[in-house]
Amino acid sequence: MIYKEVNIVMQTRDALGKAKALGLDLVEVAPNVRPPVCRIVDYGKWKYEQKKQKKENTRSRTKEKEVKFRVRIEAHDYEIKLRRAEDFLAGGNKLRLQLQFRGRENAFKQLGVELMLRVKEDLSSMANCDLEPKLSGRSVLMMMSPLPAEQQVRKWRREEHEDEDVDLDAHEAAEAAEAEAEEQLDAAEESDADQVEAEEVGSEKADAKE
Repeated sequence: MIYKEVNIVMQTRDALGKAKALGLDLVEVAPNVRPPVCRIVDYGKWKYEQKKQKKENTRSRTKEKEVKFRVRIEAHDYEIKLRRAEDFLAGGNKLRLQLQFRGRENAFKQLGVELMLRVKEDLSSMANCDLEPKLSGRSVLMMMSPLPAEQQVRKWRREEHEDEDVDLDAHEAAEAAEAEAEEQLDAAEESDADQVEAEEVGSEKADAKE
């Protein structure tokens, strides 16, 4: 049992009696340890402090989220990506938006830049653009930060879903899973390309010997 700076072990009934004598409450704060840890507090005040601390912890966990695109993204998938982006921004998170080119897509890099400019415009009611779409190697990168909550206006979450609880962890997990799948596809395509190249080289050498 903990009361102010005092930390002692006692029977539950004794701890309850102590709390009652002080006009306070006995609250279990660590039920999974042995013995369980309880604290003598004013329950209403303690509950308020816990709620306040939870909000502060949520703010401190605010971080950069990432949403990835492809040049040939389907309209339905584009909407899903934009809804996730809006949810991340509504949660006060900064956004790292990246478009990656794969294989022959590298020949159409301007299309990638144009798509990211479209994303920027579609999210303009939710965020400021901190870094304009920038082409670098096989990707286009853009950074955005959320507008103040009272200025944000959603475009991509349909009315029937507006009151639904948003699970940002699920969004993040989905983005990670999709990114992993894309990386595996990239690796497979590169492996196939290397095999074709090796076969062509082998064929050329064979022709040369003849």
